[in-house]
Amino acid sequence: MPLKDLPPDARPREKLLARGPASLSDIELLAVLLRTGIKGKGVLQMADELLHIKNASSTSSIGEGFDGISGLLHATADDLKRVKGLGPAKRAEVIAVLELARRAMAQQLKERTVFADPETIKHYLKLHLAVKSHEVFAVLFLDAQNRLLVMEEMFRGTLTQTSVYPREVAKRALQYEASAVVLAHNHPSGTVQPSRADEALTQTLKAALALLDVRVLDHIIVGPGQALSMAEKGLM
Repeated sequence: MPLKDLPPDARPREKLLARGPASLSDIELLAVLLRTGIKGKGVLQMADELLHIKNASSTSSIGEGFDGISGLLHATADDLKRVKGLGPAKRAEVIAVLELARRAMAQQLKERTVFADPETIKHYLKLHLAVKSHEVFAVLFLDAQNRLLVMEEMFRGTLTQTSVYPREVAKRALQYEASAVVLAHNHPSGTVQPSRADEALTQTLKAALALLDVRVLDHIIVGPGQALSMAEKGLM
């Protein structure tokens, strides 16, 4: 049903203003962001398909969906280009929402102890790393209260002990006067189970940074829509 045919209190924007954002479903929230649909498809239907079609057929009017709000938040600008009905303005708005989410999480991690809420750091890393098509090794440098100083993507490509240089991580730790670090990398293939190489790399970095009195608190592996903490799994 077109929005204009809905009762005023059932229209997503009016409902949000009257009852607050928590009263809206994911579909309704996305409809507020999209504002309008396309010819032959109302904005609510478009939002529903965009969120819930994981592998749409080639005859679908909007192309491939993102399998829920989490998938949409991890979509790239190129992903959004393939969605019929999302012009430059709407793509820019969705990308802006994603960047705001990243910055909000980064601010939280800078203002309080990272491990006061372990899930927050996983979500933060998923937003940064899950969408990348190549492997990236990142380091979160923390202060003495385990608050985030900075996150830096340091290496990319196939990650092994020979391609991740402990001396470079050590130099950055000294530069930022970090007291601890969280290591992170992504597995574009989808699995988040650590390999033997991941475990060996973690131990190498722990030994190198221990010489500088910098603690390695965790090594988080990120895949599409998921993340695994090696510390939580007892693999540190």
